[in-house]
Amino acid sequence: MTSKLLRFLPVTALVGPILALAQAGNAPAALPAAPSAAASSAAAPAVTNPTGTKLGTINIEQAIFATNEGQRDFEALSKKLEPKQNELKGMNDEVENLKKQLNTQGEKLSDDARGTLVKQIEDKQKKLERSVQDARDDAQNQQNEIAQRILQKMAPMLVKYAGDNGFGVIMDTSNPWPNGPVLWAGPSVDITKPIVDAYNAQSGVPAPAPGTPRSGTKPIGSPTKSITPSPTKPATPQTTKPQGAAPPK
Repeated sequence: MTSKLLRFLPVTALVGPILALAQAGNAPAALPAAPSAAASSAAAPAVTNPTGTKLGTINIEQAIFATNEGQRDFEALSKKLEPKQNELKGMNDEVENLKKQLNTQGEKLSDDARGTLVKQIEDKQKKLERSVQDARDDAQNQQNEIAQRILQKMAPMLVKYAGDNGFGVIMDTSNPWPNGPVLWAGPSVDITKPIVDAYNAQSGVPAPAPGTPRSGTKPIGSPTKSITPSPTKPATPQTTKPQGAAPPK
């Protein structure tokens, strides 16, 4: 069992692969609402330069995690979930100890005792798997809530920055090709850092203190994956002959 339950979900699953800012005529573009949003998000502000022709990229996933607010809130969530992680580890250790007992003492146990132990392992294994799934769902929901809240405040900044700087389209590079739409893009067209800087300036949330652990955040440039404990299946008991029994003649 891995020591950490929580690794944060790809935000692209929340916001879609592309944030298109191209306009038809002078109509401002509106960013799509995330699937998990309870209410529709506010319309994006009018773009100051609707005729922009530049194409830019942004790693939305990276931007959300890189904000001071994102670092603070995801780290707080990681600490909040530590008791559940410890609980799951204890349950997993209990199952593993019972498996070891079965493997080392199985031949010495009576059929009834061995059957009881196998049933105990199976029941605890099922309970562990249900608990892991419940914990995973709860963590994902809380992760999505944080990401959605930050995204809703970041979206108008993205639209304004694109209009002010002559961008007609912004592509999301959170998922590398071929899973994402961008085959290749140079750093000169990436606006992730300016958007993060603008968000930090507006949010007023201070940067994490030097040396602050960041186990719950996604480092810049690293992939995000949802990683949860994968409990092993209970060992299948070996069928053994009763000790001292002689085959019938």
